[in-house]
Amino acid sequence: MATAAYQIEGGTNDDGRGATVWDQFSSWPGKVFQGHDANVTCDHYHRLDEDLDLMAALGLKAYRFSFAWTRLLPTGTGVVNPKGIAFYNRLIDGLLKRDIQPWATLFHWDYPLALYHRGGWLNSESPQWFADYTRLVAENFGDRVRHWITLNEPQIFVGLGHVSGAHAPGLILPPADIARITHNVLLSHAQSVGILREHCGREACIGWALAIMPPCVAKEFESDPEVVHAASENMFSFSPSKNMVSGSSLWCDPVFLGRYPEDFVSHFERNLPLGWENDLRAISAKLDFCGMNIYFSSGFQTRDEDGNIRFVHPERTAPGAPRTLFNWPVTPTALYWGPRLFSEHYHVPIIITENGISGHDWISVDGKVHDPHRIDYTTRYLRELRRASSEGVEVQGYFHWSLMDNFEWAEGFNQRFGLVYVDFVTGERIPKDSAFWYRDVITSNGAMI
Repeated sequence: MATAAYQIEGGTNDDGRGATVWDQFSSWPGKVFQGHDANVTCDHYHRLDEDLDLMAALGLKAYRFSFAWTRLLPTGTGVVNPKGIAFYNRLIDGLLKRDIQPWATLFHWDYPLALYHRGGWLNSESPQWFADYTRLVAENFGDRVRHWITLNEPQIFVGLGHVSGAHAPGLILPPADIARITHNVLLSHAQSVGILREHCGREACIGWALAIMPPCVAKEFESDPEVVHAASENMFSFSPSKNMVSGSSLWCDPVFLGRYPEDFVSHFERNLPLGWENDLRAISAKLDFCGMNIYFSSGFQTRDEDGNIRFVHPERTAPGAPRTLFNWPVTPTALYWGPRLFSEHYHVPIIITENGISGHDWISVDGKVHDPHRIDYTTRYLRELRRASSEGVEVQGYFHWSLMDNFEWAEGFNQRFGLVYVDFVTGERIPKDSAFWYRDVITSNGAMI
């Protein structure tokens, strides 16, 4: 199962933690649903032992979490906060004591506010800031953590944070600035990988996690090679538009192929730093896996009544198709086509680092939380992932999002993704029906799906 520091920890003003861009963003009227903030959220910072025992009771074999950058380095650089080091030592040691493998994410969106005031990802020094932070983490925890994720969803924290302004830090920047940010983010990832290799040794397993909304092939055309090819072209094309950061190729071509898309270079080379070509060697350093956060498909590749290949939105192929509380379409084959197309294009092992559903969850009159929709959703998606694996896609793992209900960014507490229900007033945890079901899935290694 998976979580992120900002979404569950709380304790934003406790024990020397520094401010983040999300602390500032949440304080702006109208930015977060009903003015919610993450000052307490699940209070994981103060209820760590309780949550560790809960993970053990649910049979977790691996737990994906993130470090809060400003809990370790309150201003993003410089003076280290020993209480932050102590907290993550307790977390990691507590996981290992319970035979739960720690999977650590270095950056899950909670950028230090002090560094944002120095230009944030636009600053050419930002890769060095991230490198210094990575070195601190590796030196303190690399003796026990073997599995690492450098960045979570650069498409989202750049796109929603710096293009649309819907997420922190709430900026709406021109494409030229987005090109600079993209290069700085990729270089930050690259430097982080190098430091993890240096400090964590040959046993280190290193990747990153991308937001993927893959095109799927309509069921009746799955054996049509032209339609499948069109889906792949759709997934890995690049357009120098306002939304250029939302796709896969801008991020993955440099990392897995050692080059930027040609159209990106032709439009934005003048906005990249001198010597950017030399950075590509470091950016394309080998990863052990690519994490994919997949919740739904962007649409379906199909043929129309005249036999022409078309791409259509899920609602167009099936009017009234199911949707989650987040209004996301339920498209289980995304967990087949995403890994398959990605594996065929980049030839890299896949781990599903996030997949889950926000639903209408509440405590029933019997005191329990019944969520058959989540069990059904996850069953359907896992079956498709197993299909991909059975056909030769190298799928190395699956993390369900999320362990517990939490602060869902600009949605505040309006969305419940957890297998464990959280009362955000009292802090009480109540495992939902899906939690016990998922425990059995883990025990059977998916055989019951």
